[in-house]
Formats: sequence, structure tokens, C-alpha cells
Amino acid sequence: MDLLNIILVPVVVTYALVMTVLFVYVFNYFYLAWLGWRERRSLVSAAPKEMDAWPRATVQLPIYNEWYVTERLIESAAALDYPRDLLEIQVLDDSTDETVSLIRRKVEQLRSQGINIVHLHRADRRGFKAGALADGLARSSGEYLAIFDADFIPQPDFLRRTIPYFDDDRVAFVQARWGHLNRDYSLLTYLQALSLDAHFAIDQPARAASGYFFNFNGTAGVWRKSAIQDAGGWQADTLTEDLDLSYRVFLRGWSARYAGEVEVPAELPVSFTAYRRQQHRWARGGLECAIRYIPMIWRVKLPLTYKLQATLHLTGYGLHFLTLALICLYPLLLVLAQEYPTLLEPVGIGLFMNVLVFAPTIYFIVGQKLLRRRWLLNLPLIFLMSVFSSGMILNTLRAALQILRRHDIPFERTPKYGITRRRQAWDKSRYHVKIDSLVIFEIALACLNSWTAWMSWQTDHYLIMIYAFLFAVGLLFTSGFTLLQSFSTRFAPDL
Repeated sequence: MDLLNIILVPVVVTYALVMTVLFVYVFNYFYLAWLGWRERRSLVSAAPKEMDAWPRATVQLPIYNEWYVTERLIESAAALDYPRDLLEIQVLDDSTDETVSLIRRKVEQLRSQGINIVHLHRADRRGFKAGALADGLARSSGEYLAIFDADFIPQPDFLRRTIPYFDDDRVAFVQARWGHLNRDYSLLTYLQALSLDAHFAIDQPARAASGYFFNFNGTAGVWRKSAIQDAGGWQADTLTEDLDLSYRVFLRGWSARYAGEVEVPAELPVSFTAYRRQQHRWARGGLECAIRYIPMIWRVKLPLTYKLQATLHLTGYGLHFLTLALICLYPLLLVLAQEYPTLLEPVGIGLFMNVLVFAPTIYFIVGQKLLRRRWLLNLPLIFLMSVFSSGMILNTLRAALQILRRHDIPFERTPKYGITRRRQAWDKSRYHVKIDSLVIFEIALACLNSWTAWMSWQTDHYLIMIYAFLFAVGLLFTSGFTLLQSFSTRFAPDL
């Protein structure tokens, strides 16, 4: 009894703070969805705009050990419908395997056909992708620079559709929308597609149209060369050099455009371990940029809404920390509720929980509607996507702990295998990512949530039961499928 009295106030206050912050993020989801719906016409295809005089453009293709997709990328860049005398292609190659010779042969073949393409191979990966882009920038001749990662396939009219967006001298970059070559390959790729669709159909157009800060996504976009130079160039001291540069140009007074009707197809990761690595890199890079730029944003002269939106944007992965806090608080709340029965009743602080369960699902549904895709038949999968992210909370926590410990890790790219259709095998391909021991802790955390759900059911606290059960599902889905896929890949027969 005495112990319960001691922990009551700290637990309730902490829970109230967590729920308040969570409510802010959820409200912002609805706000962005409304803005995205208002700007839905920006996703409709339109004829390319013509210009009186096309500027000189450089296409940069950063590559590191991408044996399976390199030729596809280079060929699509060479097929761009742009004046030959104004187009330069740079293959920024940091590879250390046979990809180097493959690129060399392809570049020589295209040069013999009159394509202005160069192979820039670095002996070391200093600065990783940012270093390669900086090196290419110093050697580029174009006024504008289009960037495509190895797994993307730009359409021939990409430059003709995007460069006219530079209709003002202070436009720093233009970001196009990602498409998905292997959307229906597996459950993993489909869930990734749902998440990315929401980002590119709601978040990006909503922020861009409202004048808020938004980010270049690292690929499928075009930069003004002078904007990069004005902001200090590409820098490699975060794991998301694209987000870092985006905020630097905005803080320097530049603006940006979003070309939502221009879709660039790309390959989604088919490996759970590769997907986890990608999410870890994005989470750590996002948190690094949040620590660096949020104080700057609140010091400069900007409207309050701009500052709030930038803060929510940079701290998006903070939702994982709120989820983890709830997981830890639920058992304590259930114990306290036995002594204080009204604590978790709908008329108490539990009222805030009622709206939260539907917010992510509605957000993803709106994303599919905006892209004119079926959503009703796929509603169970959309709902699964809503809980899928909870499987990444320990992945994000580790990223935060690495930052606090000042633990440097190298930039690790997400391997791709040239997967574009169902039943394509990749089990015995090169570039496999080893299984992460973090899955053990994820399974343990899933067990804790399962116990919380059972305890909630026993005490008639069904709302907490639902949330704890969904958290357990998300954790078991991610960790379980990672283990199953890793074992099946390891013991798969040779092709």
C-alpha cells in the first residue's frame, strides 16, 4: 500500500505526459492527411512542361557493390530523354567487388555510342555516399544534379518533368515520388509499400504545399548545384546525409518543390535483415539531425507552425520511444488500478487511448486512396501495417543509445537483388545481411506484452489488453519472420 502511494503520482504523471505527446503526433497525422487530401491533384500525371532553353544537367549514380542492379540503373540513366550536349552522367563507384569491372564495361559500351558518361571509382569510401556525391559535385559540369540510387529506374522523361519545377532562383531541390517494382513480391514488400505510399502521397505533398520543411529522400530528385554549395556541401557526419542537407538549405533561406506526379520505380528490400538495417540507419540519421537542427530551428525567425512541424518531422522516430514507455507503464498501471479502480476507466486518463488505435490505419487508407489504389479488400493488411512499426522499437532504441555513447558506425547500404516479380529467388545471392541478435530481446519484449495483455484480460481492462496484444504481434511478426527467413536462406538449396 505504501509503495503504491509512492509510485502513484510519478507513474500517472509520466503516463499523462506520454499520452499527451502521443496525442500531438496523432493529431498531426490527421492534420497532414487533411492537407494531403487537399493537395491530391498534385499526384495526377501531367504533360511535361517545355522550357525555352534547357540547362546543363548532371546525373549522379552512387553505387557500392550492387552487382544485381547496376546495369539496369546505368542503362535507364543513358536512356533519359534530354539534349545529349547538355547531359552528363557520373557513375560514382565505391565498389570493392566485381561490380567495378561490370561498371567499367558498361560505361565503355555507352561511351562508344556517344553517351557522355564517366566512371569515377574511389579507392576508399571516405565519407561513404556523401563523400562520393561530394567528389562528383566537384567534377560536375551541370547546373542541376539528378541523383538515383542503384535500385531505382528513372523514366526517360524524368528530367523534362522535374527541371521545370525550378521556377524560382531560390528553389534548392525537387523531389519525385517513389514507386515500387516489387510491391507484391511478399508480405514484407507490401507492408513497406504501404508505409512509403503514405509518406509520398501525404507527408511530402502536404509539407511542400504548406511551405513547411521537408526532406530530399536521398534519390529520385534533382538539386540545384549552387544550393548545395551555399549550404556547405554534402557532409558525412550523420547517417542521413540527405535529411541533413535538406535542413541546411531550408535554414539558409532556400525552398523546395515536390513533384508528386513524377513516379520513379524502385526495388524494395526483400530481406528482413536488410530492411532492419535500413530502418536502423534511417532512425539513427533522423535522430542525429533532430539533435543538431531542432535547437537551430527554434532560434531562427520562423512562424510557430513551421517550427512545430519541423520538430515533429525530425522526431518522427520518437514514436517508438513513446511506444516503449507505454509498454513499461502498462503493468504498473494495472497494479495501481487494483487499488484505484477509476484510474483506467473511460472517464479517466484512459479516454485518450480510444482515438489512437484507429489513427495509423486511417492514415494509410488515405495514402492508398490518394494514389487510387484498392484499400478496402486489403484493410487487414493495412491494419497490420499499423502495428508493424512496433516491431522496430528496439531497433530505434539501439540507434539512440549509440548516439548517446558516441559510438560511430559505418554507412551500410541496403542490398538489392534485382527482384521485380514474384517467385524470383534470392536465397543464394551475395550481399546477405547477418541476423541481428536483437531479435532475442524483441521476443522477450513480446512475451512481456503478452503477459500484460493476459493480465489486462483478467482484470477487465480491455483497452490496455488490445494495445499490449498489438505490440506483441508487431514484435513477434518482425523478430519471428526475421528468424524464419534467415534460417530458410541459410539452408536453402543451391540454385
